[in-house]
Amino acid sequence: MEDQGRKMICLEVLDQAGQVRGMAEDEDQAIMVFEGVYAEGDRIRLSVPQADCHYVVRVDDAVDEALVYMTRRELVFEIPFGEMKRSWSPRSFTGERHYLTCRRAEGYEIRAYRNLAENVLDQHGDRGCFPHASANVETRGEAVFAARNAIDGIVADRSHGDWPYGSWGINRRPDAEFTLEFGRPVDIDKIVLYTRADFPHDNWWVQARLAFSDGSEEQISLEKGGKAQPFLIQRKEITWIKLSDLIPSSAPSPFPALTQIQVYGVESKDQ
Repeated sequence: MEDQGRKMICLEVLDQAGQVRGMAEDEDQAIMVFEGVYAEGDRIRLSVPQADCHYVVRVDDAVDEALVYMTRRELVFEIPFGEMKRSWSPRSFTGERHYLTCRRAEGYEIRAYRNLAENVLDQHGDRGCFPHASANVETRGEAVFAARNAIDGIVADRSHGDWPYGSWGINRRPDAEFTLEFGRPVDIDKIVLYTRADFPHDNWWVQARLAFSDGSEEQISLEKGGKAQPFLIQRKEITWIKLSDLIPSSAPSPFPALTQIQVYGVESKDQ
């Protein structure tokens, strides 16, 4: 199965000890219906025949598909339990039957003008699955304030805490920084920010700095949250964006947060 798997797209459900509970594979599209209740420590292992390629992955029927760029041939997705589950839909990964799929992305999907930042599969650490969000602080280390929440595609911003109100929280750090990595060069022309708007609990940022992998920077002015805030910013062949120098308003709350970042553009022509 090891040799065959190198030519196949393979989905596996593993238990805490690494034993295979379910498996499906195919040359073009792996489709698995896993019959069983997930247990803590279970994980999904995705193996692909080629790295540095785009794939469309669904890890659960209650989770959106993700168009991701894989820089490695294997991804291990930890099924969330306990505190980690708070940032996922309560319907996800539950019950006795689960639907998982993976296929190569079609050319028209890859070449489309789209939000290049979204990845509902993102996890802590570099898993070789992009885009990937990270930060130098996440409030109390809680899942509902993790950097990954800002690229999960959910823009509900009128509260904070459990799904669908996950956000990137900065734990009052004045030097908070958020980094978004694409894993390959992309050409962008617009960034959209949704800052959290759970007033009066929340504050908001009035100014921030965007730094890009090409060495350039942009200072942006922000407004009180509650709606999308677009910024037209053209950059070619960048591989990451960093958001920093976050200046809060004079409102009394010490809790500004980022609900979502969207980055619109296309794959670089050299890709």
